[in-house]
Amino acid sequence: MTQMPRAAVAGGGLAGLVAARHLAGAGLDVTLFERAENVGGRVWTQEQDGFRFDRGFQVVFPSYPAVRRELDLERLDLRRFASGACLARPGHRSTLSDPIRNPRALPATLSNTDVSIGDKLRVVRLALDLARYDPEAILERSGPDATIEDYLRERGFSERFVENFVAPFYGGITLDRSLSTSSRVFEYTFRTLLTSRAAVPATGMAAIPAQLAQHARDAGASIRLEIEVTDVSAEGGDGEAATVTTPNREYEADAVVVATDPPAARELTGVESIPTDARSCVTQYYELPGGTDLESGGRLLLNTVDEGPNQIVPHSAVAPEYAPDGAELISATYLGEREESDAELEAISRETLESWYPDRRFDALETQRTDRIEFAQFAQPPGFRDRLPDPRDPDGPVYLAGDYTQWSSIQGAMKSGRLAAKAAIEDL
Repeated sequence: MTQMPRAAVAGGGLAGLVAARHLAGAGLDVTLFERAENVGGRVWTQEQDGFRFDRGFQVVFPSYPAVRRELDLERLDLRRFASGACLARPGHRSTLSDPIRNPRALPATLSNTDVSIGDKLRVVRLALDLARYDPEAILERSGPDATIEDYLRERGFSERFVENFVAPFYGGITLDRSLSTSSRVFEYTFRTLLTSRAAVPATGMAAIPAQLAQHARDAGASIRLEIEVTDVSAEGGDGEAATVTTPNREYEADAVVVATDPPAARELTGVESIPTDARSCVTQYYELPGGTDLESGGRLLLNTVDEGPNQIVPHSAVAPEYAPDGAELISATYLGEREESDAELEAISRETLESWYPDRRFDALETQRTDRIEFAQFAQPPGFRDRLPDPRDPDGPVYLAGDYTQWSSIQGAMKSGRLAAKAAIEDL
């Protein structure tokens, strides 16, 4: 009897779970090792005292191709944010929305003086231009790349529009308020926003890796938690086998998919093209008394001045399941590694809210959780995709899966897992 080929997956984030599912679905004997006590990697949810805290502010776009392919969206029971955003600065708030999806927001959007009529027309023109492209084709386009800032200047957008809306909005997406990220990322995400609203599962973002893990188990994969892969090595001159080392034993495999975080993946495989320059952030969650309304209509509140939090998110206004009865949950995200203490960040957030709502006090604001995320994304400057590693770059039957082989996103992570599995299956 022919022995079933064996595959090991190091890392139980989104990429590793997708890889395990496809490898097992192709008939391989698959074991996934995850060093944490739960799957998900950077995508997980902590439940405490009736609150749900995602690890930093995260959302999923239902129109992402890999999301549609790998997930049962109906089972996730998504709660969607309203399109657009509220632009906020001391003593002033305004609404910028998509009038096609939300006709009732048309008067507020048209009368918004933070964005000129000319810029609104340029947004429409940009939307029409990008609507002609498949999102994946945008990333694959050849030709020169530019920063988001230079790209918008080239298209004629005003400095006021860039500073008041794009900087904080894309600061939240790319963790880069300076807009030095590749314009390809801007085009892809802008194109996605034309057909999809940001959403979260009713039970938190951890529902996504939980479903992926169940898909992998249903396909026949074994998932082993609290076991860290400390070494991966190819064996033999022909590279037909590999060994996975954990603290307790070694495992032989015909194929190994390394789906850890970028620094660990570089250490395990020796592939120097794995990017390790990180974007960091700090997300702090706050409780407010039940019924507190930030009047954003289920939209993000963007800080249009470069002080304090980049954005404030009304979580329980969008997903009531994120807070217990009698309480509201909001969060503030600060970009970069902040030196302030948790108490100091809470004070800054309170002062920011009171400046945006000068007729209200937020003395009842109480910190419930603080996440300091050192490696939230890898840096994506212009031309970054030309330097990303290929899934087959490691020696022997070892493959890479991680958003760093595509671009920093849930889409990139899930797609990378499928492509790594595909490469291993083809080679076997």
